Amino acid sequence: MGRLLFFLIFFLFLSLPNSSLSSFSLNSSTPLCLSDQSSALLHFRNSFSVGDSNYYCDLYSYPPKNSWKMGTDCCGWDGVTCDSMTGHVIAVDLSCSRLQGPIHPNTTLFSLRHLQRLNLAYNDFYPSAISSKFGGFANMTHLNLTLSYFAGNFPSEISYLSKLVSLDLSVNFYMRIETPSLKRLVQNLTHLTELVLDDVNMSSVSPNSFMNLSSSLTSLSLFDCGLKGRFPDNIFHLPNLQLLYVGYNYNLTGSLPTYNWSTPLKSLILSRTEFPIDLPNLISNLKSLKELYLGGCNFIGSYPTFLPNLTQITSLDLSYNNFGGQFPWSLLNFEGLIELDLSGNNFIGQLPDLSTNQTQVSSSNSSSKSRLVSQIPSNLVYLSLSHNLLNGTIPSWLYDIPSLQYLLLDNNQLTGQIDEFQHNSLNYLDLSNNNLHGHLPVSIAKLVSLSYLNISFNNISGPLESVMFSKLKTLQTVDLSHNPLLSFSTYSIVEYTLPKLRDLHLSSCNISDFPDFIKSMESLRELDLSNNHIKGNIPIWLLEMGKDSLSSLNLSYNSLTSIRHLPWRNLYILDLSYNFLQGPLPIPPWSIDFFSVSRNNFSGNIPSLICNITFPNVLDLSHNHLSNTVPSCLGNFSYSLTVLDLRSNKLNGTIPATFAKGNYLRSLNLNDNQLEGSLPRSLINCRRLEVLDLGNNKISGNFPHWLESLPELRVLVLRSNKFHGAIANPKTKFPFPNLRIIDLSHNEFHGLLPTKYFNHFKAMISMNANNGKLKYMGESYYHDSVMVTMKGFYIEMVKIQNLFTTIDFSNNSFKGEIPKSIGMLKSLKGLNFSHNNLIGHMPPTLGNLSNLEWLDLSSNMLTGKIPGQLADITYLEVLNLSENRLVGMIPRGNQFNTFENVSYLGNLGLCGFPLTKTCDNVDGQPLPSLTIQDNDFKFVNWFHWKVVLLGYGCGFMFGLGLGYLVLSSEKPKWLVNIVYGERRNMVQRSKNNARGRTR
Repeated sequence: MGRLLFFLIFFLFLSLPNSSLSSFSLNSSTPLCLSDQSSALLHFRNSFSVGDSNYYCDLYSYPPKNSWKMGTDCCGWDGVTCDSMTGHVIAVDLSCSRLQGPIHPNTTLFSLRHLQRLNLAYNDFYPSAISSKFGGFANMTHLNLTLSYFAGNFPSEISYLSKLVSLDLSVNFYMRIETPSLKRLVQNLTHLTELVLDDVNMSSVSPNSFMNLSSSLTSLSLFDCGLKGRFPDNIFHLPNLQLLYVGYNYNLTGSLPTYNWSTPLKSLILSRTEFPIDLPNLISNLKSLKELYLGGCNFIGSYPTFLPNLTQITSLDLSYNNFGGQFPWSLLNFEGLIELDLSGNNFIGQLPDLSTNQTQVSSSNSSSKSRLVSQIPSNLVYLSLSHNLLNGTIPSWLYDIPSLQYLLLDNNQLTGQIDEFQHNSLNYLDLSNNNLHGHLPVSIAKLVSLSYLNISFNNISGPLESVMFSKLKTLQTVDLSHNPLLSFSTYSIVEYTLPKLRDLHLSSCNISDFPDFIKSMESLRELDLSNNHIKGNIPIWLLEMGKDSLSSLNLSYNSLTSIRHLPWRNLYILDLSYNFLQGPLPIPPWSIDFFSVSRNNFSGNIPSLICNITFPNVLDLSHNHLSNTVPSCLGNFSYSLTVLDLRSNKLNGTIPATFAKGNYLRSLNLNDNQLEGSLPRSLINCRRLEVLDLGNNKISGNFPHWLESLPELRVLVLRSNKFHGAIANPKTKFPFPNLRIIDLSHNEFHGLLPTKYFNHFKAMISMNANNGKLKYMGESYYHDSVMVTMKGFYIEMVKIQNLFTTIDFSNNSFKGEIPKSIGMLKSLKGLNFSHNNLIGHMPPTLGNLSNLEWLDLSSNMLTGKIPGQLADITYLEVLNLSENRLVGMIPRGNQFNTFENVSYLGNLGLCGFPLTKTCDNVDGQPLPSLTIQDNDFKFVNWFHWKVVLLGYGCGFMFGLGLGYLVLSSEKPKWLVNIVYGERRNMVQRSKNNARGRTR
């Protein structure tokens, strides 16, 4: 859908009358440009700097406008058109001129009073607002300000342009239109035929504001504007409307006409809206309809019934509608079909072999004759079947469509080899995330129009010579990642360049050296060589490559040992984690957004120069040997920094007290350092904070009750510090409303357990099923992690599942009884009150913790019986009640039939299975016993827990706890890192290939 949408917007742009606004050829009688207008044009253009190239402009190779020179006739300048009689400038096209900077209200552009056409599309005027003076162009008929980064409110003065025929303000994300301005625009522009407001914020606008649109309107595009409510019915009856785009307004609804719908509508987008779709009725009413986009819609009726009625359609999008069953191969027989998108559904089975599946149809000329109708869709340009459940091999006919330019079969279960393509028409090929094997086809080297190639996450094998790409001069993206059987000829002689290559991804490709062919890629923007076997120093030639162009570099999970400096001026993402890099910490460029050097051997101070970064988002310096104090300036990144991870270093001193109001900090991890002193009260300014991990330091003071007012806090880890004193009652009405993980273990807290806090842990009380989907805390390219004691192991959760909930107050001096209210925390997975001074009976309400998987109350002074209600907890896998004063019979049934002696050691008054001490039962028969040998006790002394491997109710989605440790669905290298073992996990950056595809 993203690709389709992009081309629709582009074709719309091209369809504007004289939209190129190129200067017309002028005959010899044409007067010269008036001097004041020539001067005004030059002054306007020279008031801007020239920025970086624009993707859209590069894609379509807009010609440079370099003929603007003082002393020459401006009527002959590129993009300038003059009136043939008067010499007045009547049209200016500065689209794709890379202009950068604000448009001032007094700019000389507004002195060109005779302008009829103005095109400033694809420039960067941020943070300019559209000036009210644009309303002074009384003769303006065409105004195009597409993707020019205008901000602020839309001026109502644009409604003064009563002659306006075409208005395009699309893709100005920072601009907002309010209802009064829109109503005035709609009422006054009575000659308007084209109105394009895609991606302009109209979230506060009532859709009824569009009711009085001009009857001459032919195109209306309101894509992704935040519209909500009911769309006016009368717009569907506009007599000249041919194009209507209202997709991706998620809360927009309305009713499509069911009868008397006479309209010339040719193109309709309702994707991702709440319109009820009765497709048979829609098709029967819209006889002129050629393009129909219904991705992620609300369909009425069953899917298969409408397929035979779509023969007039040339472009069809039915993506992401959860349609299932066998693939609807009959769609592929529509002779006029050019574009088909069935991605994101649940189609199963194999694609048909249409080359042998032909249909015999009776001839109209003779009942005795018949003809064969070919089922190969010979006119297809775009085909997307990605994100389905298709299996089997790719059929031969897909390699033999002469018109096919875009083929997307990614994220299926396709097998077999990739055959040879019979034509050279392909521009975009995505076969990623399948089970394809064998060598890359030789014919790829002949796809001279190819710009995008993605075969990642397959089992492609064999040698890959870089020369196979030598003729692909249009290549922009190559992704061969996660094909570990590929081998590269890394030292091949490079005698060619790929001038348009921007993105190269070779992660997990079994590469042992930096590929030599990269040297020629001077304009590379993204380079990913992560998770390979590259060792040694980062070569000098790589440091020299892409100094100005490189925006993303990922060299993580290799064996690199040294990097001299970071020379890239416009680097946005840099990931050097999981290497053996040593020496002082390198300083990232000022432009960096994501910077990770985690799990290396960097040493020395954190230099204060790191504070020169302009707008950092993620700084991860964890697991190195950095020493000295934390620079106070790191608390000053108020309006950009969301993650600061400095854990597992050798930092000392105090935590900076410079966290300013209004900061964006979401995750602060300082675990495993040598920090001391008290917590800075300025942390209360971190209103967005979700993760605060200060464990394993020397921080002292009372319990920081003032943290309870942080509304988003989910994880609080203070373990292994020098906190002391009693935990008083809450100071706010709703303390810690979102807290799900709290670890206060190994401190010096005393007094009663904080019952009133337990009563208000709302996130632990609620049973949020999360729609059955695993979600993790963090960003798209960074996930939070935390060390927790889980089922007897001290484990690093390399991702924190949103529903994971645990309380650990162990190894303190808490006294008194376990409060009954603990049974309210029904979402708890783990509870650890061990090694305290708790007394009294175990409350029966513990049996209400139906999701509990481990319970540790060991090494206290608990008395009485084990509540029988605990046997009802079917997910309980680990139980430790040892070293207490419990008495009576051990409950039987469910999980209690699986626990062994180590769960009950030191409770001399207990009896029954699995202990050797039996109890009298109702039948007078002894209960089963289990003899404990001396060797068993030796094991118990070393390891005081026994994880139950088999038992009742273990089919829960987390299984034996490993479900918490799942990294992602992207084929991780490790599931979990145990503290005592080698710690490695794979981090993958999710890519956004197309705006529409990410919705």
